Amino acid sequence: MINNDVLRSIRYMLDLGDSKVVEIVHLADPDFALDKDDVRPFLLKEDEPGHVPCGDAVLAHFLDGLIIHLRGRDGSVPARPVEKRISNNVVLKKLRVAFELKDVDMHDIFAAAGFPVSKPELSALFRQPGHKNFRQCGDQLLRNFLKGLTLRVRGA
Repeated sequence: MINNDVLRSIRYMLDLGDSKVVEIVHLADPDFALDKDDVRPFLLKEDEPGHVPCGDAVLAHFLDGLIIHLRGRDGSVPARPVEKRISNNVVLKKLRVAFELKDVDMHDIFAAAGFPVSKPELSALFRQPGHKNFRQCGDQLLRNFLKGLTLRVRGA
């Protein structure tokens, strides 16, 4: 899925302003170069003038900052390095951690979006890429998860 779409969906889901997005990114890394004026072009549609593709570094910092924003920082554990490449599986994992979702919650979210997922399918999404049962998270699956999570957070 396109990073801009993920950022746009989460921003809508949590009703975040541009300055709050920057604040969340800086929770992950205060030295990361991003300001309010940089966020607006990420949120434009692809066919709109001024659209800028959201890089993996921006989305990775945003998702890491979102975890800190929603759950708080754990000072006893050293900060994890930010991912260089963001895949749909990584987005799914980070959102699961940020919202403290259990398997039952995940199934409920997919069902609410009209896209039920079996237990083996769900567990395959969270396996390591080299594992024999690992499954790539497709765009449709992530899109439906974001839709179900939005329904859960914002209500119908």
